[in-house]
Formats: sequence, structure tokens, C-alpha cells
Amino acid sequence: HVQLVESGGGSVQAGGSLKLSCVASELPYNRYCMAWLRQPPGKEHEPVAEAVAAIGSDGTVSYAPSLKGRFTISKDNAKNALYLQMRSLKPEDTGVYSCAADSEDVCTRPFSHRFYEYLGQGTQVTVS
Repeated sequence: HVQLVESGGGSVQAGGSLKLSCVASELPYNRYCMAWLRQPPGKEHEPVAEAVAAIGSDGTVSYAPSLKGRFTISKDNAKNALYLQMRSLKPEDTGVYSCAADSEDVCTRPFSHRFYEYLGQGTQVTVS
């Protein structure tokens, strides 16, 4: 039974930083494409969140162009942990952030991929 559990969300002022974590059970990170997705406010009823960052099984990373270097995705395979360091946060970064996993090939197109196989419940990030 695969379970992804996020933590680290909260409220922060614009310009601040947060670090999100995601720990998975029954899911070897070194065999999957891992990603952080964001569901913006007001779109909770839409079925699909947008990917903001992804990391492949080989450690290759990719980011949504709008982030302009403010976010850093990383992972620790030994701990089955995924991280998202967010800096210089802006109000438009507000949303529910979820970690997600899918087959390795998804990391060739993480931002157009719509339905990740595994998805956590999410953690709220509010920037004011």
C-alpha cells in the first residue's frame, strides 16, 4: 500500500522561505519520477494540479519556467524522502502542494503529465 505524506507547509510573508518534505512508504524513489504539484486557491474542485518541479530516478531535475530558480527539488533515496526548498516566496505561490510519483518516463514530460499514479494528500502553503 503506497502512501505519500507531506509536511512543512504553513503561512509565510512574501519573500520568506519554506521547505516541504514528503516521505513515502512502499515506494522506492530510485525507480520513479517524483514531482511536486500545486493546486492554486479557488481551483480545489479541478481534478488536476500543476507540476512545479520534478526529479528523475537518476537525479535529473526540471522546473516550471515561472519559478525562475526560486525552488529546489531534491531527494534522499535512502530515506525515501522528497524535498522542495522554496525561497523568495510570492503570493501567487499560495496553494496546496502535493508530492507525486509515476513511472520514470514521466520525467521527460512532467509538466504536461496530468494524472500521476501516486499522489499525497497535500500540505497548504499560504504566502501573504
